[in-house]
Amino acid sequence: MNLVYNIKDKPKFGQLIVFAFQQLLAILAATIAVPSIIGNGMSQSAALFGAGVGTIVYLLFTKFNSPVFLGSSFAFIGSMFAAFGGAASAEAGYAGIIFGAIFAGLVYVVIAIAVKVAGVKWINKLMPAVVIGPTVSIIGLSLAGNAVGDLTLGKVLDAEGASTANPYIALICGLVTLFTVILCSVYGKKMTKLIPFIIGILAGYAVAAIFTVIGVKTGNTGLQIIDFGVFSDMKIFAIPDFSFMMAAKGLKAIDAKYIITVAVAYVPVAFVVFAEHIADHKNLSSVIGKDLLEDPGLHRTLLGDGVGSMVGAIFGGCPNTTYGESVGCVAITGNASVVTIFATAIMAIVISFFGPFVTFLATIPNCVMGGVCVTLYGFIAVSGLKMIQNVDLGKNRNLFVVAVILICGIGGLTLSFGKVTLTEVACALILGIIVNAILPKDEEAKAE
Repeated sequence: MNLVYNIKDKPKFGQLIVFAFQQLLAILAATIAVPSIIGNGMSQSAALFGAGVGTIVYLLFTKFNSPVFLGSSFAFIGSMFAAFGGAASAEAGYAGIIFGAIFAGLVYVVIAIAVKVAGVKWINKLMPAVVIGPTVSIIGLSLAGNAVGDLTLGKVLDAEGASTANPYIALICGLVTLFTVILCSVYGKKMTKLIPFIIGILAGYAVAAIFTVIGVKTGNTGLQIIDFGVFSDMKIFAIPDFSFMMAAKGLKAIDAKYIITVAVAYVPVAFVVFAEHIADHKNLSSVIGKDLLEDPGLHRTLLGDGVGSMVGAIFGGCPNTTYGESVGCVAITGNASVVTIFATAIMAIVISFFGPFVTFLATIPNCVMGGVCVTLYGFIAVSGLKMIQNVDLGKNRNLFVVAVILICGIGGLTLSFGKVTLTEVACALILGIIVNAILPKDEEAKAE
């Protein structure tokens, strides 16, 4: 695609702040969702801080050549639950999730060393376009249910934690966001085309705010989309509850058995996420027109991801991973400037201390973010399909490889081995690799 800003381009300062804010909006919901799911007092602000620091570490290892943001990884949710569940106390659990992230990061370091020695040609042979293309599509398609589900949800919750919003009213807000993003991206000029998500979110938020005010005035809870009540307990400035502060109190309660339990919960998942790491970077490579596995090199992206994950978990508790939402933002806006990603990381760190801003971001309704995510996840899916444009699907071998990956991925095939779960992306990729390996490369030659 034609990039408006290439990797080394530097937007003007004012534009840079706006672009960084847009990237932040794209990754925000998923980044703060993980600590919310885990509970145990985990801080969303700390997770945001950890994501920012982890991203800076990643950029340093990749020599500022890979424009992607790192956020909280959903793949390790089961591992984090296992760490807290097997701990003698919540404080010990915090120590456990930090040790677990370190174990997972070390897996990346070991693989990075192996890649540095052996090179990346074996990866291209193991995962050619016919395998990696549909796998990238699955990354986007596997998230489609989340985006569509959010389109009918608001922020105001009842006593049971369910959205009180009328689903049709919420859908209106989501569709306003969606179509605003589309119109700005297609018909926008200059700056408008570069910030479609900000404009879309503001438009959806404005409509949701109007419905909410009417709902409050009339007592109709179905119209109340935004929960403005969270502002009542807001602090102007607050230091996030960093995970290492809690972990320090629980170190004495940790023994060798617990450490082994944590290692077993984290290490296998790291190998699964490795496969998704390759798919993400193949996808980003196709967007920016540069093979990141060659330059800066897969060993560097792995080191950046692994060490960045360790550092991020020390502060926020959550291992980090490269975000498809960030890649989608780059693809839609044509802004691949690494300086923008760096500014996003700095912004994430700064606002994690600033209560009003974090609170405002937390009030953005699910339906509005759902409208944005329809485009983000959709672009990831389409990027994968573009990778197989030159693959001859007239050949049965290629057709079967793509078919197996798409059906198993979209169908949601997952496998669990104790506390380790192979996601649908991992299962689809593994099956695709196997099918591609066992089928002859040239059917005609074999027939003769």
